[in-house]
Amino acid sequence: MRDPLVQIDQDGAIGLVTLNRPAKRNAINDQLIAELGAYFGQLPAGVRCVILQGEGEHFCAGLDLIERMAARAKTTEQADSLAGVRHSRGWHRVFDLIEYCEAPVISVLKGGVIGGGLELAAATHVRIAEPSTFYQLPEGQRGIFVGGGASVRVPQIIGKTRVTEMMLTGRKLDADEGARLALSHYLVGEGEGMALARDLAQKIAANSPVSNFAITNGVSHISAMPPHQGLFTESLMATLSASAAESNSAERIKTFFDKTDRPA
Repeated sequence: MRDPLVQIDQDGAIGLVTLNRPAKRNAINDQLIAELGAYFGQLPAGVRCVILQGEGEHFCAGLDLIERMAARAKTTEQADSLAGVRHSRGWHRVFDLIEYCEAPVISVLKGGVIGGGLELAAATHVRIAEPSTFYQLPEGQRGIFVGGGASVRVPQIIGKTRVTEMMLTGRKLDADEGARLALSHYLVGEGEGMALARDLAQKIAANSPVSNFAITNGVSHISAMPPHQGLFTESLMATLSASAAESNSAERIKTFFDKTDRPA
């Protein structure tokens, strides 16, 4: 039996998911993507927020091209044009599980966030970067095209022309540039990413699960809709959140105003 490539831990309501291929800069192969899919496809009981990180110096260097090419050389896969589509759609399925997860996902970024690693990070809801972080989409130099959602998710963050330029030139964006472009929501000091992630995860886990679900699922879907459909869906999500018994919305609203009414 092969050793797991994704380390799974749980601290109360917080799930901890660690890409565990440090010698390969946490490059993604079929086993790793399957393990991510297994976790996010059926979250452990009690998990209300997930922290995703990479073991070692890098978050994720993207697709393990060497292993992928070796695997294809042993099969007739290159003769099957649908095989590449199935492989890409498998990544889409897993990253969709992350983007539309009931439990919000926080990623802690450091070192390389390259190719598929950026696609993975873009599927998370809150991104924290340390100073060593750099972002790259070097597909043009590798003679390939993105296949894990970068042509959809990353332009939603930084715009289509920047993605085009990154793919054509292979240019790296450092942590400061990434923060300015919203590739990260927080930029912290070296080694400080996990501490902030845990603090944010505790706050998020304390939210109503229904509200968290509405946010992680509603915003992405609504932003892709025509305005009139988006507004209607917003009304449905607002009603769902407010009426759900476990959201305790009345008590939460009262607590919020009690806090805001207090003198500084």
